[in-house]
Amino acid sequence: MVSDTVGDFIIRLKNAGAVKKASVSVPYSALKHAIAEKLKNAGFVASIEKKGKKVRKTLDVVLKYDTAGHSAIQGVKRVSKPGRRLYKSAREIVPVRYGHGALILSTPKGILTGKEARKENVGGEALFEIW
Repeated sequence: MVSDTVGDFIIRLKNAGAVKKASVSVPYSALKHAIAEKLKNAGFVASIEKKGKKVRKTLDVVLKYDTAGHSAIQGVKRVSKPGRRLYKSAREIVPVRYGHGALILSTPKGILTGKEARKENVGGEALFEIW
């Protein structure tokens, strides 16, 4: 059993992109679904789909590639880990990779990217950076 489900999810996405997989299937959770929605809006994944019923639900994530065949996800970095949670205020949120990446946060207003959190002036737990 995996203790860090968010870390497992983002590493699966990165590894699947590295070996040119079309899609990734992960066990479903509402948190992973919300994160996948933000990644879709930020342009890192092409589409997401919930499949199955009751206990057997999965989340299918279709990866996005450019015309040269490179994955939109070049790298990820888990910021807040199960052993050490890191929180950022709205003023501490800075652009990732000079604006070419995104910081995903868990805030009182739901899962937000760094830009959205700055705009709404809300902080929260910094889950991971993706570029």
